[in-house]
Amino acid sequence: MMNASPPFQADVDRVVFNRQELTAILSVYGRFVAAGEWRDYAMSFLRDAAVFSVFRRATEHPLYRIEKRPKLRAAQGAYAVIGMDGRILKRGHDLAQVLKILEQKLIRAVD
Repeated sequence: MMNASPPFQADVDRVVFNRQELTAILSVYGRFVAAGEWRDYAMSFLRDAAVFSVFRRATEHPLYRIEKRPKLRAAQGAYAVIGMDGRILKRGHDLAQVLKILEQKLIRAVD
C-alpha cells in the first residue's frame, strides 16, 4: 500500500514571503500599476531567497527585484531592492523602509 501524501506540502527548503510582506509589496506594486508604470510581476521562491520581480512589459527584464535573504538578516538586513542593472538600491532590516526607495521613484514618475 502506498503512503498517501497531502495535496500540498510546505517546502521547508525554500524562502517565502509571509502574508504581511506580500501585503506591503503588493500595495506598492498596485500604486505603480495604477500610475501606468508597471504591468506585470513574477515571484520566485528559491533555497536562499524569495524574489518579487516587477516588469514594465512581460517580455522584458525586470525593472526591480525585491528580495528577502534571511541569511543576511544579521548583517546588512534580509530585504533589498535591486535595480535592473543589478545595483542594490536599498537594503535593510525593515521591509517598509526598504520599499520607500520605490515610493520616491513613484513620486518622481507621477510628477
